[in-house]
Amino acid sequence: MLQILLTNDDGYHAAGLKALIEALSGIARITVVAPAKNKSACGHSLTLDRPLRMICMKDDFYKIDDATPTDCVYLSLGNLFKEGYKPDLVVSGINIGANMGEDITYSGTASAAMEAVIQGIPAIAISQVCRNMSQGIDDGMDFDLAKETIVKLVKKIINGSFPLDERKFLNVNIPAIKADECKGFKITKAGYRKYGNDSHRHLNPRGEEYYWIGLHPLIWVPSEDKSCDFEAISDGYVSITPIKLDMTSYKDIENLENWLVD
Repeated sequence: MLQILLTNDDGYHAAGLKALIEALSGIARITVVAPAKNKSACGHSLTLDRPLRMICMKDDFYKIDDATPTDCVYLSLGNLFKEGYKPDLVVSGINIGANMGEDITYSGTASAAMEAVIQGIPAIAISQVCRNMSQGIDDGMDFDLAKETIVKLVKKIINGSFPLDERKFLNVNIPAIKADECKGFKITKAGYRKYGNDSHRHLNPRGEEYYWIGLHPLIWVPSEDKSCDFEAISDGYVSITPIKLDMTSYKDIENLENWLVD
């Protein structure tokens, strides 16, 4: 059977991780290593300023105190799997909330997949878009479509191969609709999201300032050919975006060389 390492950025107790385990435990050998608490929007960060404890909750299920998703992948690959017996695949999610456009750079869910492919393991990041992010998955949505999607993708890997080469991963977003309402899959590019600056200033009982960073609505710049992840989700499709870690802007290399000479 395929050996899969599961992680997330919502914490080891998250409903999305439980749904992922339910979906894949029947078709693969599962090991779970997840943060002990929510680490959303932590990006591709490693914890270097303190030691980390990996705690076994039950067979093949671990939490790591105050760890990031990147920590979870990094430490599990180096300590739970013997050389020559690395997992065949890392799946990160099911995240509660979208990870589209530039959200990928913030996302702990996507960053766990980034760490996996850096370490030479194919990876999928999967996220459930919510109708009302302030309520999360409690807005009446379930994970049925997300579970169906990840099973289809993993079965294709089992019966064939991972579709991308090294240092690339699949970023999957699930629309906030029922499974029987989905129109299918669309291969997309990452769109351009419009961001505000939604920060809220408050005073604690001692008169000291503190701030909460808020949640932004899913607003994006339309693409000419309607080929981005936001548009696929809006149209009722599962969005699958191939992501590469090489962020070099190759078309600008010659321009920069000329700019330095001038």
